[in-house]
Amino acid sequence: MAKKIFFFDLDGTLLNSSKQITDRTMDALRKFTDAGNYFCINTGRQIDSAKAVYNGLALDFKGSFLCGSNGTEIYSVDEDRYIYRTGVPLEMVPKIIDLARKYDVHCHTYNEDHIVTPFNGECMDYYRRVIKTPLIVTDDVTRYLKEPPSKMIAIELHDHDKQERFRMALQELVGDSITLLYSNPYYMEIFPSEAGKGNAVRRLAKILGVDIVNTYAAGDEQNDISMIEAAGTGIAMINGTDVVKESADVITKEDNDHDGLAEFILGAI
Repeated sequence: MAKKIFFFDLDGTLLNSSKQITDRTMDALRKFTDAGNYFCINTGRQIDSAKAVYNGLALDFKGSFLCGSNGTEIYSVDEDRYIYRTGVPLEMVPKIIDLARKYDVHCHTYNEDHIVTPFNGECMDYYRRVIKTPLIVTDDVTRYLKEPPSKMIAIELHDHDKQERFRMALQELVGDSITLLYSNPYYMEIFPSEAGKGNAVRRLAKILGVDIVNTYAAGDEQNDISMIEAAGTGIAMINGTDVVKESADVITKEDNDHDGLAEFILGAI
């Protein structure tokens, strides 16, 4: 039988509200991968954070991949290596930071091991409740970047209109080369347009020689839409946003706290 790939967003999708995979869903994943299929976490998080989730959940599926930072990084767990990487051009980073400062919006980026930012305070504290990556606070962000960062992120917890004004100004600055989209109401992801979760679906399928019709993708937020549309079968969580549901082929009957994906994982075997 032809091999298949199942791509999963994490929060609100594969993980329940306690950031765990329930026993029923875990059993379905085991059966899916034991049949020789591929498992892929496709997340807005960096690869180091995705690895921490993968290892923290004691996952050990053969044929596992991690697509991080909205498709800018693809990592083979079995081979312990990156098979694809891109990033925000280094010369753009200080320009984006300066514009964020002008609009009074928190913005940060990443190197291999750290969050790097000139901003600290409430937004950073909120972000690091879940993301435990170490932090460097510096006025010279580029000093700590040896290569183009996988992505940047802008956070505004209280004034979405201000965040939107920043987004429009930033889009004018970067043009079509950089994609800006919300991964939740507070976080705006900033990453190269050649990446994206949808392109990660197509890219990994091509690398593994899997026909796109044999790909599945599940998500719940705006940054999941491209992968849901790219996959052979796009699945929206019933707890997802309306725009995500409109982009999907099917919608789960149950939410992420009640094994909404289990029947789809088993049905894909």
